[in-house]
Amino acid sequence: MTVTIYQYPKCGTCRKALKWLDENNIAYESVHIVDNPPSESELKKIIEQSDLPIKKFFNTSGKKYRELGLKDKLDDMSDDEKIKLLASDGMLMKRPLVTDGKKSTVGFKEETFESEWK
Repeated sequence: MTVTIYQYPKCGTCRKALKWLDENNIAYESVHIVDNPPSESELKKIIEQSDLPIKKFFNTSGKKYRELGLKDKLDDMSDDEKIKLLASDGMLMKRPLVTDGKKSTVGFKEETFESEWK
């Protein structure tokens, strides 16, 4: 199994996830989430596979999220608007984003990676 991990090299959480994948011999393709963010259609599929609400895919502690005042705007946006916004800027996405085409996870929690990717 090869997974795709959308990550940002300067992100400590992403580095922890990559280290975990390496230590557990999980083959992966690393994609720079800012230079090559997932498209709207890819993102829609990833979100559906995760069974998580779209809001979980936003990097709520990120500078861009705060600059755009998204905390107060997301509730009034449609799902399509949220996906379009996420796909427009990789810095808005919580990371890492991992998918194998069948399931997806967002963020890094060792117990989640153990249950989903091992």
